Amino acid sequence: MNIFTKRNLKLFFRDRSAVFFSLLAILIIIVLYAVFLGDVWLPDAMEGVNGVDTLMDSWLVAGLLAVASVTTTMGAFGIMIDDRVKKADRDFYASPFPRSRLMAGYLGSAFWIGTIMSIITFAAAEVYIVLRGGSLLEPFLCMKIFLLIFLSTIANTSAVCFIVSFFRSQHAFSTASTIIGTVIGFLAGIYLPIGSLPSSVQTVVKLFPVSYSASLFRSILMTGPMEISFDGAPAQILSDFKIYMGVTYYFGDYEISPFASILILAGTAVIFFCLSLFNLSKKR
Repeated sequence: MNIFTKRNLKLFFRDRSAVFFSLLAILIIIVLYAVFLGDVWLPDAMEGVNGVDTLMDSWLVAGLLAVASVTTTMGAFGIMIDDRVKKADRDFYASPFPRSRLMAGYLGSAFWIGTIMSIITFAAAEVYIVLRGGSLLEPFLCMKIFLLIFLSTIANTSAVCFIVSFFRSQHAFSTASTIIGTVIGFLAGIYLPIGSLPSSVQTVVKLFPVSYSASLFRSILMTGPMEISFDGAPAQILSDFKIYMGVTYYFGDYEISPFASILILAGTAVIFFCLSLFNLSKKR
């Protein structure tokens, strides 16, 4: 299994176009933020507030990390589709190598690709924040980010694997990748803060696990900047800001705690992993 995982990793990173397109959604968000949406996202009441640029940059970075663990794993599963199109998977299945280990190899390579690319995204984002006048994240918070990257990537790898398990052609896979890359920014509440959306749309956004990844990343990355920007402000104003920007989610009067968000991601990983295995095991 380790050899098969390494084979998939080499194929992915050898294909520069695959690496580029797996990061395309992230690049689009950065361009939109820099050119069009940088001032639109900022609430009017926040203009001129101390440290607001770092606060909003941290909000953007949290969304990018949530998106990265989806789009890069999607790109990683392109190897599995390519093997199907070229009939290479038949050679693998004809070998004495168990099918379960082959699937574990695809899942493992997608997980490591998603993790590596997410960590690279986080490192580049930290450099960007420092260059913009912010400060580096504390080592303890960095460890929490790394653990959350692992959890988010595991959950998204399982969910993406389930989606990809239905595809048998490169065209179908490319179409799905384009659609996911287009809507993922809305689902993670990046193109527009969730508080600016209608309540019905907010409910839809909260149904997707990637939203909870974004919320957890925001709660870590924005803690320090929020303490600076809201120093001396009433607690209600800070609470309203968190709700508007998607740092915290509510279902009715019930607040989704960080622990509940972690359970949602862990449950997503288990459920979609089982569904993926079931769907793939019945295919001949």
